[in-house]
Amino acid sequence: MFLFIGGSELIFVILFVVMFFGAEKIPEIARGLGKMMREVKNASNEIKREIKDSSNEIRKEINDSSNEVNKDVETDN
Repeated sequence: MFLFIGGSELIFVILFVVMFFGAEKIPEIARGLGKMMREVKNASNEIKREIKDSSNEIRKEINDSSNEVNKDVETDN
């Protein structure tokens, strides 16, 4: 099962694509889809990286604040 499409449905879609676009256009279409998928993957990886960097920065600020509070508490004792 590919993307919730059964075998007979997949064959129907493939036949439709061949009839509609022609066999010579299929590699061009596949390249375009591959390029689009690569761009989406790169964009999602960039978003993940930005979120991770932001969370690391926030974690560092929290640790720095916690250390500062601990030093203040130690000096008060």
